[in-house]
Amino acid sequence: MALRNLPTTIHTFSSHQEISDDEEEFKLPGMASLVIMLVMNFLLQISFFIIVSSANEYAEYLGGNATFSGIVIGIPTGFAVLSLIPLTQYDKGLYKMPLHVSCCFAILGHVAYAVAFRANFLYLILIGRCLTGVSFTMFMYCKRYCTDPRIVGIRRRTTLAGWQVVCQGLGLSLGPFLGGLMYKIGFSNSIFNGYTSPGWIMAGIYAGFWVLMTQYFEDIPQPPPVTVMELSLPIAKGFKTEPRPNYSSVPTASPPSPIDESFRAQLSLITLSQWSVIICMCWFSMVCFFILGSWEANLPVFGAATANLRWSPFDAGNFIALGAAICFPFLIANILAARRIQDRKLLAFGATLGLAGLTTFLFILYTDKVNYDSLFACWCTVALGFNIATAVTLSLLSKQLPPQWNGRASVVIQCSNYTGRVTGAIWGGSGVSVGMMNFVGLEIAMVGIGTIMFTTLWKKLKTKNG
Repeated sequence: MALRNLPTTIHTFSSHQEISDDEEEFKLPGMASLVIMLVMNFLLQISFFIIVSSANEYAEYLGGNATFSGIVIGIPTGFAVLSLIPLTQYDKGLYKMPLHVSCCFAILGHVAYAVAFRANFLYLILIGRCLTGVSFTMFMYCKRYCTDPRIVGIRRRTTLAGWQVVCQGLGLSLGPFLGGLMYKIGFSNSIFNGYTSPGWIMAGIYAGFWVLMTQYFEDIPQPPPVTVMELSLPIAKGFKTEPRPNYSSVPTASPPSPIDESFRAQLSLITLSQWSVIICMCWFSMVCFFILGSWEANLPVFGAATANLRWSPFDAGNFIALGAAICFPFLIANILAARRIQDRKLLAFGATLGLAGLTTFLFILYTDKVNYDSLFACWCTVALGFNIATAVTLSLLSKQLPPQWNGRASVVIQCSNYTGRVTGAIWGGSGVSVGMMNFVGLEIAMVGIGTIMFTTLWKKLKTKNG
């Protein structure tokens, strides 16, 4: 009788195991905490873009030039990189402490940016943006949160990354529009005017968000402390530890740290194929944000310098915002597509679409047929293509690397993003000076290199959908 019941027992156990695996692959964090992280990403995007439309004129008013305005736009990401390394040493793999740091420095940075007008001090807007840059470390934590294997299943990561890109698109649209709108209110007040109002408004918004975040965000429970014996165990199936040397026989040498041994063990598990994928994703992360950042910084300068456009900051802000708004429905569709289409195909589609926009813009520059409609079509195509491509870089990488590497992968991808943002903004501010043909040509060459990379690695980029 016991033997006859045995197959049923095994079948039942197998069914429960399949259900458990499905739940693990589709798990999500708490809704309130997830919304807070997405809203934080949205606010940071607005902080980055809200000064784009008026930064050039603000810098010129205080004695700067277009290149300096590009530095002002892009410099926060440089300071984000510098701040990210020490912050990750003390975050304990959690998120609430970085949220507090980000809110604090965002307020300080926006206030300093606003005060520069009354102080009539050019470098105070740069200082303010540097302080804001510390808050931009949260970009990495937002991405890490949406791919954290402790709270997000493997089939939900690209979907959450898609929501992040939606927030990115909203910030790209609303930020320049608000900046241009604030510029249009005029300069009757030396405290709150067209240049300073973005700083004051964003400081107030962050203060209110800080209160809500403190009350409603629930961090990930800390795991129990790891013992030295656990660190010395193999971290993956099939890994064989080497026999430990007898350090007591070498009195002048101190034994290596168990944490260092664990890191080296994890490092040895990364294959050559995975290293090539890491390099490819880092390149695309840098290129996408380089191009988006350069266009955002360049459009107000190029629009003001073009004879048949002659844009004011308000006009430039509306142009950038309208192009991003056109992309919004397609970014929503991208979230739905991520559940059915592989990450590598989304990356290829986004890069191809963006490359088409760049190539078209190069053609209209060459034929000297730049007008509002042709430029708008190119901007929409570039913004949509490279925003779609940014959605999959970290999610694809997180699906290919061991779970222990999610934090390191997040840092590497975010440093690539920061590199692209800061160099792209400077390149965009200098676009008219270096020549617009050269401006676009460099970007086409960078995408071309990336295309060769992902074409060569096409089979290695295959991952689960979702």
